[in-house]
Amino acid sequence: MQYKLSEIAPKEIMPGYHGKLVHTQNTSLAFWEVEEGAQVPEHSHMNEQIMHVIEGEFEFTLDGTTKVYHPGDIVVIAPHLSHSGKALTPCKLLDVFSPTREEYK
Repeated sequence: MQYKLSEIAPKEIMPGYHGKLVHTQNTSLAFWEVEEGAQVPEHSHMNEQIMHVIEGEFEFTLDGTTKVYHPGDIVVIAPHLSHSGKALTPCKLLDVFSPTREEYK
């Protein structure tokens, strides 16, 4: 199967987080455009997650430790680990989830 990112309609999954989503049997990819100031409240989930900052500055708290991430930074988030985030500037992020994030479909 093939996709063109430009042809995928974005979904606002949470306020300020506009995702273009691709799902496979075992993985979800979320290409986010994030508005400055948009926040993800602290949460955890059963999915392993890899976050890649493509553009902007993103403040991210993982298991109680807060850091600011920049383009090229990658964070691996283990299943069930608490995390939250805030876009300090407009951001582009890529999240990869395994298994598939069914609630994002």
